[in-house]
Amino acid sequence: MGIIMSRMEALRSSVPTEPGPAMSPWANGTAPREFVILGFSGWPPWLRALLFALLLPLYLATLAGNLLILGLAAADRALRTPMYFFLGALSAVEAAYSLVLTPRMLAGFLLPPGGQAVAPATCAAQMGLFVALGGAECLLLAAMALDRYLAICRPLDYPRLMTAGLCWGLLASCCAGGSVLALGLTAAIFRLPFCRGGAVNHVFCDLPAVLVLACGDRERQERVLLAACLLLLVLPLALILLSYARVLLVILGAGGAAGRRRAFHTVGSHLTVAVLHYGCATAMYARPLRSRSLDEDKLVSLVYINLTPLLYPAIYTLRNRDVRGALLRVVGHGPPGAGRQARVT
Repeated sequence: MGIIMSRMEALRSSVPTEPGPAMSPWANGTAPREFVILGFSGWPPWLRALLFALLLPLYLATLAGNLLILGLAAADRALRTPMYFFLGALSAVEAAYSLVLTPRMLAGFLLPPGGQAVAPATCAAQMGLFVALGGAECLLLAAMALDRYLAICRPLDYPRLMTAGLCWGLLASCCAGGSVLALGLTAAIFRLPFCRGGAVNHVFCDLPAVLVLACGDRERQERVLLAACLLLLVLPLALILLSYARVLLVILGAGGAAGRRRAFHTVGSHLTVAVLHYGCATAMYARPLRSRSLDEDKLVSLVYINLTPLLYPAIYTLRNRDVRGALLRVVGHGPPGAGRQARVT
């Protein structure tokens, strides 16, 4: 008995009373050992099978469209300009975004009721990648607006200002900004104790759906989330609107009808994508938890995960003559002069 008591005393003394920085946030016994993504597991099987059949072609078309634009921007000499450099980068981000979210969501439609069990590390990784890619996309749209502003409003200085080094620097800054934001938000949320179970009422480990499971000082984390979302949404959107307002004034004041029409098409494509992206992001995340319904968020997610990314390559392909020409050259029906450099406007 004395030996047993001494070993128990040694075990108690070896366990720290407070979690140190190296301890996992799930070391607390009240925290879930796994998260369960509920998705639409409560819906009838026939309806889930129908959704799978409808959304799988959209996912494949989204992936193919974005990869096609990325390939054209990289391979076609006529598209080796800053505008198409950023368009190719945006397509790469969208393709990665689809790969992070959509396959697991589609698999959830085919699994038995009860949801998908995922490890905490997997849930955190999915959340971090989602935030990083979404943040990089917000910043990339602002970089594209800056490129159009310089090309149209300062055409003589454009070749000197928008160099290859600046393009890569802007791209690296966009990716770094999204990654830093993702790391900070994900760490802030997963450091909280989760005392409300591990059932995530969403199709993936989205920030609000995981945050509602936490206890402790959740309001502070929610304020951080709202501040980060507003910072990431309001500032780039303000830059985009100011840039394109100036661009429209220049277009209306100079140039022939053909040049104005071409510039309007380019600006219209960029503005359409920006409105879609920022509109969905603002509607989803610029709201406090108490004013949202996770069931409604789940339904809205079907739009911004499946439909909105599909519209981006369609908008840029159908409204852009250079991209259409590059596509025709790839399939062998394009006009001669494939080496001609695309005009910056």
